Amino acid sequence: MTRKRVSGRWADIDRRDFIRFGGASLSAALLAACGSEGPERAQKLLDYAAKKNESVERLIFRHTSMDHAKANVRAAGSEFPSYFIADTVPTLDAAGMAAWRLEVGGMVGKPLSLTLDDLMKLERKTQRVNHYCVEGWTAVVEFTGVSLRSLATLAQADPKAEYVDFQSFDNGYHESWDIESAMHPQTLIVYAKDGAVLPPAYGAPARVHSPVKLGYKNTKYLTKIVFMPARNGGYWTDQGYEWYGGV
Repeated sequence: MTRKRVSGRWADIDRRDFIRFGGASLSAALLAACGSEGPERAQKLLDYAAKKNESVERLIFRHTSMDHAKANVRAAGSEFPSYFIADTVPTLDAAGMAAWRLEVGGMVGKPLSLTLDDLMKLERKTQRVNHYCVEGWTAVVEFTGVSLRSLATLAQADPKAEYVDFQSFDNGYHESWDIESAMHPQTLIVYAKDGAVLPPAYGAPARVHSPVKLGYKNTKYLTKIVFMPARNGGYWTDQGYEWYGGV
């Protein structure tokens, strides 16, 4: 077990974190080392490294691996960082909230169009988990919502679907996931944080969250969930971030 300093306190890093952070450093070193051979050569090497990293991550992924925040580490609460790509916090006024729907479609037998009230009437789950950021920090958060597994069952998702895309009203932000991570028991469509309605800064009215993915993969301001036969990238992954983004 290794330790790192986070927000003025020390937090434990398990072997998966250590390998992940080490991999990030290796990618940076690779980019610097091959710069003299030109950007095309560098990109080919980085693409190759990314594919190798993903194959390893997918190989070690287990549905039985569950994340549980340590009891002696307090939840971040209002100190939990908020991120969005719009110039200001994306919000919906009363009319926008009334019109908001979470659409579930793509490779499904029964497309869904759920209001927030519909979502909150489904079987709920609350979990106190770790949130892992690509920038290197980890925070504890309590989220309440509906498991994506439940929504997939309701929508009669096609077993042949291999990817899921999460889309938002935050300037079109989206990220696609592998189906295994999307169906993990701790992948939730969240509508509450720390026992209260999800605040706008954290993705209201609903967002996806799972401790099996790095923060940038967890789309906020959710509007649509699409089951797909192939991946379609994402806001950050199209800019060079690792597509898999696993923890």
